[in-house]
Amino acid sequence: MDGVESVDALRVASRLGPYFAWQPWDGEPGWRPLRDLLDEDVVAERVEVARATLVQMSGRDREAIGERAVASITFLGIASRLISPLLGAAAAGDALPIPDVDRLWWQPVPGGPMPIAYRDLAAMPCAGEPARAIAGELTASGTIGLVQPLLEAFRSRFALSPQVLWGNLASALGGAAGMIADQQPAHAARAASIVEEALRRPPLRFTADLVQPDLGCDRWFLVRRNCCLYYRIPGGGTCGDCVLTPVDDRQRHWRAVLARMSSNPT
Repeated sequence: MDGVESVDALRVASRLGPYFAWQPWDGEPGWRPLRDLLDEDVVAERVEVARATLVQMSGRDREAIGERAVASITFLGIASRLISPLLGAAAAGDALPIPDVDRLWWQPVPGGPMPIAYRDLAAMPCAGEPARAIAGELTASGTIGLVQPLLEAFRSRFALSPQVLWGNLASALGGAAGMIADQQPAHAARAASIVEEALRRPPLRFTADLVQPDLGCDRWFLVRRNCCLYYRIPGGGTCGDCVLTPVDDRQRHWRAVLARMSSNPT
């Protein structure tokens, strides 16, 4: 499939929110090749920017903000920017862009979603395709081909566990599926089925589970089998999908989300 379908699918994905948006590359100054992010020194720069931001926001000393925890969270944020548009395009735009690190660019920003640009990406048609086929391509090109080199840079530079980092990617996929369900409920089941299939395959197998607490509602929630280390940031606590979150707190959160969906049908 040529790049036209990829552009159309990514345009549809961008309507889901800023974490789903990739923009066509315009060649303007300020864009850096995505391959730069595979360099450990560049990764360290991004972590230091995030650490300085947390120091400023918290008013804590720099040493109180652990570098490894910040690195894990930084990786999760970048992984979300790389994988969410692919899931959104496949679930809502009927085509899965095939990422190519040499046809992607990024811009350094102090906070918020990192700008990502693309050019001339091929795509896999998804209309009528089973979720397992889409998940197979997503885990091959999207996670292994695109995310694994980034993961290796973080793992090597900050001595982070691969299980934690792959769990972060699972968390990014689960979060993306949840946002799709909240923004475009018609595509919720499709997104969840792709994520569920992806979680059955390496490298995401055994990192998390997808749960549908109300069988009458197309809303699924991810439950991780490990932790992103956010709780180590002063005042951070645990995330809704964290293995450390108490069951009662998790279920309370689920009920709140489901109640909000039922009171605001779209």
